[in-house]
Amino acid sequence: MTGAATAFGLLALWPQLRKLDVVDLGHDGCVALGVDYHRTVRTTLVIVTLLVAASTALVGPMIFLGLIVANLARQALPTHRHTSLVVASALIGLLFTVGGQFLVTHVFDLQTPISVVINLVGGLYFIVLLLRTDRL
Repeated sequence: MTGAATAFGLLALWPQLRKLDVVDLGHDGCVALGVDYHRTVRTTLVIVTLLVAASTALVGPMIFLGLIVANLARQALPTHRHTSLVVASALIGLLFTVGGQFLVTHVFDLQTPISVVINLVGGLYFIVLLLRTDRL
Protein backbone atom coordinates (compact mmCIF):
# COMPACT_ATOMS: atom_id res chain seq x y z
CA MET A 1 0.00 0.00 0.00
CA THR A 2 2.84 2.38 0.83
CA GLY A 3 4.49 1.70 -2.52
CA ALA A 4 1.26 2.56 -4.31
CA ALA A 5 0.91 5.80 -2.32
CA THR A 6 4.51 6.73 -3.12
CA ALA A 7 4.10 5.94 -6.82
CA PHE A 8 0.88 7.95 -6.95
CA GLY A 9 2.52 10.88 -5.14
CA LEU A 10 5.54 10.92 -7.44
CA LEU A 11 3.38 10.71 -10.55
CA ALA A 12 1.23 13.56 -9.27
CA LEU A 13 4.27 15.65 -8.33
CA TRP A 14 6.18 15.31 -11.62
CA PRO A 15 3.93 17.67 -13.66
CA GLN A 16 4.09 20.24 -10.85
CA LEU A 17 7.89 20.56 -10.96
CA ARG A 18 8.00 23.12 -13.78
CA LYS A 19 5.35 25.19 -12.01
CA LEU A 20 7.45 25.05 -8.84
CA ASP A 21 10.31 26.65 -10.76
CA VAL A 22 7.96 29.57 -11.41
CA VAL A 23 6.63 29.57 -7.81
CA ASP A 24 10.25 29.96 -6.71
CA LEU A 25 10.10 33.48 -8.20
CA GLY A 26 7.59 34.55 -5.55
CA HIS A 27 3.91 35.40 -5.64
CA ASP A 28 4.09 38.41 -7.95
CA GLY A 29 6.45 36.81 -10.46
CA CYS A 30 4.36 33.65 -10.47
CA VAL A 31 1.10 35.48 -11.10
CA ALA A 32 2.76 37.65 -13.78
CA LEU A 33 3.78 34.48 -15.65
CA GLY A 34 0.24 33.09 -15.50
CA VAL A 35 0.65 30.36 -12.88
CA ASP A 36 -1.97 30.13 -10.13
CA TYR A 37 0.30 30.56 -7.10
CA HIS A 38 -2.08 29.48 -4.35
CA ARG A 39 -3.43 26.45 -6.21
CA THR A 40 0.08 25.24 -7.09
CA VAL A 41 1.29 25.64 -3.50
CA ARG A 42 -1.78 23.89 -2.04
CA THR A 43 -1.56 21.01 -4.52
CA THR A 44 2.14 20.56 -3.87
CA LEU A 45 1.63 20.59 -0.10
CA VAL A 46 -1.02 17.87 -0.35
CA ILE A 47 1.28 15.70 -2.49
CA VAL A 48 4.26 16.28 -0.20
CA THR A 49 2.10 15.41 2.83
CA LEU A 50 1.18 12.11 1.17
CA LEU A 51 4.83 11.35 0.40
CA VAL A 52 5.98 12.23 3.93
CA ALA A 53 3.27 10.02 5.39
CA ALA A 54 4.36 7.14 3.16
CA SER A 55 8.03 7.54 4.03
CA THR A 56 7.27 7.81 7.75
CA ALA A 57 5.24 4.62 7.54
CA LEU A 58 8.18 2.86 5.88
CA VAL A 59 11.22 4.04 7.82
CA GLY A 60 9.80 5.63 10.94
CA PRO A 61 10.08 9.21 12.11
CA MET A 62 13.55 10.39 11.19
CA ILE A 63 13.08 14.04 12.03
CA PHE A 64 16.08 15.58 10.34
CA LEU A 65 16.38 13.44 7.20
CA GLY A 66 14.37 15.88 5.07
CA LEU A 67 16.40 18.82 6.33
CA ILE A 68 19.69 17.10 5.55
CA VAL A 69 18.59 15.82 2.14
CA ALA A 70 17.07 19.10 0.95
CA ASN A 71 20.08 21.18 1.98
CA LEU A 72 22.62 18.74 0.57
CA ALA A 73 20.74 18.62 -2.74
CA ARG A 74 20.75 22.43 -2.91
CA GLN A 75 24.48 22.48 -2.12
CA ALA A 76 25.33 19.70 -4.57
CA LEU A 77 23.32 21.23 -7.42
CA PRO A 78 23.43 25.03 -7.49
CA THR A 79 20.25 25.26 -9.56
CA HIS A 80 16.66 26.30 -9.01
CA ARG A 81 15.26 23.64 -11.35
CA HIS A 82 13.05 21.41 -9.26
CA THR A 83 13.29 18.48 -11.66
CA SER A 84 17.00 18.20 -10.90
CA LEU A 85 16.57 18.90 -7.19
CA VAL A 86 13.88 16.25 -6.69
CA VAL A 87 15.98 13.56 -8.38
CA ALA A 88 19.08 14.60 -6.40
CA SER A 89 17.11 14.62 -3.15
CA ALA A 90 15.76 11.14 -3.81
CA LEU A 91 19.23 9.79 -4.54
CA ILE A 92 20.78 11.49 -1.49
CA GLY A 93 17.95 10.21 0.72
CA LEU A 94 18.43 6.70 -0.62
CA LEU A 95 22.18 6.94 -0.06
CA PHE A 96 21.71 8.14 3.52
CA THR A 97 19.18 5.50 4.53
CA VAL A 98 20.61 2.45 2.77
CA GLY A 99 24.27 3.45 3.07
CA GLY A 100 23.85 4.57 6.65
CA GLN A 101 22.15 1.34 7.66
CA PHE A 102 24.90 -0.66 5.96
CA LEU A 103 27.62 1.31 7.78
CA VAL A 104 25.95 1.03 11.17
CA THR A 105 25.19 -2.67 10.85
CA HIS A 106 28.14 -4.10 8.94
CA VAL A 107 31.06 -1.70 9.33
CA PHE A 108 30.61 -0.50 12.91
CA ASP A 109 28.77 -3.69 13.99
CA LEU A 110 26.23 -1.75 16.06
CA GLN A 111 22.63 -2.61 16.84
CA THR A 112 21.60 1.07 16.83
CA PRO A 113 18.75 1.91 14.44
CA ILE A 114 19.69 4.23 11.59
CA SER A 115 17.02 6.71 12.74
CA VAL A 116 19.02 7.41 15.90
CA VAL A 117 22.18 8.12 13.91
CA ILE A 118 20.37 10.32 11.38
CA ASN A 119 18.64 12.28 14.13
CA LEU A 120 22.00 12.81 15.88
CA VAL A 121 23.81 13.91 12.71
CA GLY A 122 20.78 15.90 11.55
CA GLY A 123 20.53 17.70 14.89
CA LEU A 124 24.16 18.72 14.68
CA TYR A 125 23.71 19.80 11.05
CA PHE A 126 20.65 21.84 12.06
CA ILE A 127 22.68 23.67 14.72
CA VAL A 128 25.41 24.41 12.14
CA LEU A 129 22.78 25.78 9.74
CA LEU A 130 21.36 27.99 12.48
CA LEU A 131 24.79 29.36 13.38
CA ARG A 132 25.61 30.06 9.71
CA THR A 133 22.30 31.81 8.97
CA ASP A 134 22.34 35.58 8.76
CA ARG A 135 20.14 37.32 11.27
CA LEU A 136 16.94 38.82 9.89
